[in-house]
Amino acid sequence: MAKVTAVIDIGSNSARMAVFKKTSRFGFYLLREEKSKVRISERAYENGGNLQDFAIERAIKALREFLLIAKSLKARKILCVATSAVRDAPNRAEFIKRVKDELGLKIKVIDGDKEAFFGGVAAANLLYEKNGVTIDIGGGSTELALIRNKRIESTISLKLGTVRLKELFFDKGDIKGARAYIKEEIKRLGNIFNSKKVFGIGGTIRALSQAIMKRMEYPLDILHGFTYNVKKQKELLERIIKMSDEELLKAGIKPERLDVIRPGTLIFLELLEYLDAKEVITSGVGVREGVFLTDMLRNDNYRFPDNFNPSVRTIMDVYQIDKKIASYETKIALEVFDLLKDDFKLDDKYKMHLTYAIKLSRAGELVDFYEAHKHTDYILLNSLHYGFRHCDRLLISKIIRYYKRKKIKKKEIEKFKCLLPKKDIIEKLCNIFWVAKLVNINLSMPKVNIKKEGKKIVVKGENLYLAKERSKTRELFFDLKIEDE
Repeated sequence: MAKVTAVIDIGSNSARMAVFKKTSRFGFYLLREEKSKVRISERAYENGGNLQDFAIERAIKALREFLLIAKSLKARKILCVATSAVRDAPNRAEFIKRVKDELGLKIKVIDGDKEAFFGGVAAANLLYEKNGVTIDIGGGSTELALIRNKRIESTISLKLGTVRLKELFFDKGDIKGARAYIKEEIKRLGNIFNSKKVFGIGGTIRALSQAIMKRMEYPLDILHGFTYNVKKQKELLERIIKMSDEELLKAGIKPERLDVIRPGTLIFLELLEYLDAKEVITSGVGVREGVFLTDMLRNDNYRFPDNFNPSVRTIMDVYQIDKKIASYETKIALEVFDLLKDDFKLDDKYKMHLTYAIKLSRAGELVDFYEAHKHTDYILLNSLHYGFRHCDRLLISKIIRYYKRKKIKKKEIEKFKCLLPKKDIIEKLCNIFWVAKLVNINLSMPKVNIKKEGKKIVVKGENLYLAKERSKTRELFFDLKIEDE
């Protein structure tokens, strides 16, 4: 597979391009993303579905510049898909031919099931939850995929889109008619897609999540993985349908989405009610990531290996982290954890946080050795995109940030209290982390024996002189004895 791949998605409302760079077989990161509100579907639905000349011209201009960006980034592979508005257009062949003739770009028009599949592949591989239903609200259609144990079991495409409903109903002030139309269309779902958890994909759902985060005064400015309770936020969603533009702006809706957020919200609410959904997990990924992953994982059943996390692999690749040292220090940390967990009343779930904190702890050293813990905190909080809950990535980053201290100032974590465990739990995990780093201070991965004598942790082994010396400079929540044999 090409090291740099560009994926272009021509949707009904926007054309978007994501450029991905591979760091290893399964490691990758987003190199660049661009968006243009070409609205290829503008006035199509009131003209028999035909793409209008002015919309086609906008699309071609945007695509031309997308290709310039892809070329500058040395993309060796360009994958371009078109969805609802183009596939429904009687004159789509003319549009596809013009793009091929003028730009040399081949567009693949995908059907609704394929579009749902791509969104499902992205959610199944890049969100933390294994089971749920994706809802991807676009300009012309809405796609759903049923995911069980990270496998896509069913897909469907509904003729429900923000631009479609805007032009057919909302522009005429007919919200009642729009609701009736939606209810009739979603009957096609039957009982197959019922799920308590919904993976929300697409610009409408991301915009709604941003409004909810603003209302909650949520402490992290991170959309992917943001999770909320449907019942608690239903009242806000219902109000958005009736808000004026000024009210929408105050609620946190961006200006470019004002004209389509109301029909999109109505579609989303009706689907949540029909599915009897209890929780929404916001997805920052969708069709573009799905196209990329489908290509990358085509020989792996479209799934990453079990217990594999692409964000972790990418960070280790990019920041050149020594895997042997990371594994050694992880082993030490988990040994100490097991010896102390009963005294400290630590749940085994925290082993995961310690493991990733240790494995990724040296990322910041490439930025600044002396302040590496601060830089690593920032890197992980903003780069552990995939496969982690917000509370998990936050705890992993804060263990690294504060491991050099016995005590953490309350004000430093107060704003994150809705996501983090109690302060003393974090401090105890930091202590365990510090011991694992201490034992390997000379980077030789010494053979050691670790045991508990009463309430004291005793570490015996060779080449522990520096560790023994340094151990006397730090006060811990437990007694530590280093014996250099």
